Amino acid sequence: MSNRIQSTFEKLHTKGEKALIPYIMAGDPTLAMTESLVLALEQGGADLIELGVPFSDPIADGPVIQQAAERALRSGTTLKKILATVTNIRRKTSIPLILMAYYNSIMAMGIEAFCAQAVQAGVDGLIVPDLPPEESDLLYEATQAAGGPVIIFLLAPTSTAERRRAVMKRTHGFIYYVSLTGITGAKLTDLSQVRQSVEVIQRASRKPVAVGFGIASADQARDVAQFADGVIIGSALVRKIFEHHSASTFLSDIQRTTHQLKSVLLPVTATP
Repeated sequence: MSNRIQSTFEKLHTKGEKALIPYIMAGDPTLAMTESLVLALEQGGADLIELGVPFSDPIADGPVIQQAAERALRSGTTLKKILATVTNIRRKTSIPLILMAYYNSIMAMGIEAFCAQAVQAGVDGLIVPDLPPEESDLLYEATQAAGGPVIIFLLAPTSTAERRRAVMKRTHGFIYYVSLTGITGAKLTDLSQVRQSVEVIQRASRKPVAVGFGIASADQARDVAQFADGVIIGSALVRKIFEHHSASTFLSDIQRTTHQLKSVLLPVTATP
């Protein structure tokens, strides 16, 4: 199954670039602001964008994203409203959009209904952090029947060889490698082990691998980009949105921050 995600990674590969994949919580502070943020992120150089679907019990998320989910829920954000927001965004940009949603949110809508509406809205990818590949048959078959969105599974340092094989087989677009055994927002310390694991996955799967969790700065992004195909930045960006969204220069600041992050993922050109 080929879509905008795969095409984006292929184009970046030919240019020697690595993908910048920012994560924001949809509806934090409002869905209207989410639309503006997506455009600002794209203008700053983001290659793909993850939109978090707020959930009341986000087991994989640290305090920053948990609080963002709570704010989004208080503002009335729902999965249906997020899909409507994606529809609006699609009138302005074709950047690949990936929803990160817990499985309960999808089941509450109905798996087939969700897949059909997601495709219609223009969602390219789906990450379900609490759904292991061994239990994904219903959702996987529904996405296949609907023609999308593609499912992006996660691997972690603790993943078994069997889990790795299942993820490599079922993931489309890219493999999401969780860099540490913890929650989002935790600090990334041992890059050597991450690099070793990512390179093993790349050789075995022939699919792009993007690394997330613990990456909070341009320096860390640059280090991870030495071996990963993409870099995912979430908590640091979500915190910045919360702290500065009322400033008059907010969107231009987000665009500038994104540009700084993307600049370290470009190929190094030789000086004459």
